[in-house]
Amino acid sequence: MDEGNEIKTDKLISFLSEIDKELSRVIQLNAVGGTAMTLLHLKRSTIDIDFDMTMEDGEVFERVLKIIPHGFKIDRFTGGYISSQQLPDDHISKRIGIDTSFGHIQLFALHPVDIVATKIGRLNERDLQDIESCIIHGKLKKEEIEERAKQIVYCGNEKIYKDNLR
Repeated sequence: MDEGNEIKTDKLISFLSEIDKELSRVIQLNAVGGTAMTLLHLKRSTIDIDFDMTMEDGEVFERVLKIIPHGFKIDRFTGGYISSQQLPDDHISKRIGIDTSFGHIQLFALHPVDIVATKIGRLNERDLQDIESCIIHGKLKKEEIEERAKQIVYCGNEKIYKDNLR
């Protein structure tokens, strides 16, 4: 990966610090995918920034993004609907808080089992590496992943998701 395109933890936190300065109220950002893995130190960097948030927080976040030049590819998801997967409602209680000194951003990362569950749908080579890292560093068990995957609503060809899970 070209190092110029890498977004390491310090670069991500610095960017969020700039966002935080422009916010007029508290918002919650739930990092997903590679962003969550980077914040949880499960991988060195990410190539884009992915957050799940409420519609209301998303509107506030969007307004601030328009006034801060950043150059990042940022994907925003709402209500636990990540790409083509809908996480169970309890994903919020499973998420992991990221300790920061932000005044207006409450930062969280998806639990590794939910990161795996959301990566199963696409399952490209990078996803396979990410899943392996989540399993090893998150100490995930096969049964735990299978159980969580059963709770995911896949909005696409369900057979593909089940084949990928295998």
